[in-house]
Amino acid sequence: MDRQDPLGPAPDAATIESIARATIDRLPPAFAQHLGAIVLLVEEFADDETLAALGIEHPLDLTGLYSGLPVGQKAGSEAVAMPDRIHLYRRAILEEWVETGVRLDDLVAHVTIHEIGHHFGLSDADMHALEDSVAD
Repeated sequence: MDRQDPLGPAPDAATIESIARATIDRLPPAFAQHLGAIVLLVEEFADDETLAALGIEHPLDLTGLYSGLPVGQKAGSEAVAMPDRIHLYRRAILEEWVETGVRLDDLVAHVTIHEIGHHFGLSDADMHALEDSVAD
């Protein structure tokens, strides 16, 4: 007889993306209007090159990453060179979810807003205020 996991299967990338997009949809209009060109990627782990560049040794230590130039630093050709990206790392998010007991939708929203905060060049305090503004 197989023993079934009482929590069920781990949420897949589509589930993580759906939560992240719902979070983005709840952002105040002043933020949402600047997010249209951002690419949202849900990946299993950060690649070795990314981890090395950030000085992170273990892939489970990075739940998300913003790649691009913050809104206030965009100028001319830099703005069209490459789309800004928000990377969410599914396995690291799930590991934190299991370790902390935080609701998955709250955790994904937290990571998503943190990375959006980097897009806008926000301080940690501003990111927390933005997170509070979209809480269910």
